[in-house]
Amino acid sequence: MLTLHLVRHGDTPQAAEGIFCGDLDPALTARGVEQASQLAPALMALGLNALYCSPKLRARMTAEPIIRACSLTPVYEDGLREISYGTWEGRHESDVRRDEPEAFAAWQGDPALATPPGGESAFAIAARALPVVLKAKREHPKGHVLLVSHKATVRVITCALLGMPLGRFRSHLACPTASITSFEFGDRGPMLTRLGDVSHLRA
Repeated sequence: MLTLHLVRHGDTPQAAEGIFCGDLDPALTARGVEQASQLAPALMALGLNALYCSPKLRARMTAEPIIRACSLTPVYEDGLREISYGTWEGRHESDVRRDEPEAFAAWQGDPALATPPGGESAFAIAARALPVVLKAKREHPKGHVLLVSHKATVRVITCALLGMPLGRFRSHLACPTASITSFEFGDRGPMLTRLGDVSHLRA
């Protein structure tokens, strides 16, 4: 049986400040680097068979200690990158809500179909991220496989695997930095076994 683990990257300055950061490519903060180091032993204990990673720097930095600990060769997949926020990139969510109330309300109301101006919908994220899940499942039908990705992308994948409406990815699913979300693929399909788990992180 395949168990798929979805990890969100560690802390970045933008994540800590509530700034839209999709296509931007910041490095991890010192705390994010520490989170990544704490992820490594927890994931090494699983006996990972493969690691697929977003090409964004924050994801690659999160994956680095895991790659070393598990002696894995990473596969970088553009489909695992973060949502594109279009013209909202680099702006505080509170400022966008204030300055563009109609566009923000439309996106907040139905992010499956509505997009930030020039950005992506949840359906667009699913269209590029789910083929990576299928590829991982095809190449590794058994064992433990890790996907290192981003907040919106992990939540959209989770909604899709659960059969939930994609438009609920922002309102119904938690995904803290450096968290682990896991699915077991059994005879009845994917079963969620943990969501947004940060028990491996020290206070």
